[in-house]
Amino acid sequence: MSSIINAEDLGKEIAIALKEYTSDVAEAIEEEIKEIATDAVKELKAASPKKSGDYAKGWSKRKERDGYVIYNSKKPGLTHLLEHGHAKSGGGRVEGKVHIRPVEEKVNKRVEEAVEKAIRNGGK
Repeated sequence: MSSIINAEDLGKEIAIALKEYTSDVAEAIEEEIKEIATDAVKELKAASPKKSGDYAKGWSKRKERDGYVIYNSKKPGLTHLLEHGHAKSGGGRVEGKVHIRPVEEKVNKRVEEAVEKAIRNGGK
């Protein structure tokens, strides 16, 4: 429903509307990012190499100020070695099993789409 606004109050009303819009957009983005992070953890658990299973089970997410961090809590030192490969102690090399990069690329694309959607729809 529209109402009549005085010229003096126009700036205040615009500021209020922008604040509501910004709040709605930020809330929608936060909800979507949480869901994306949860999905990424599930995908990493499924895609990770499974010798004993500890590494694959170790994927987790943690809320930080600007979003979420996805990390391996049980075997954090293995992520780089398993993703990129490493030298063996007796010589030779173990090839890496790329399992983090595809999930990362998918997450980045989903976050970008979620932000665009939230901005376009005003957070609704």
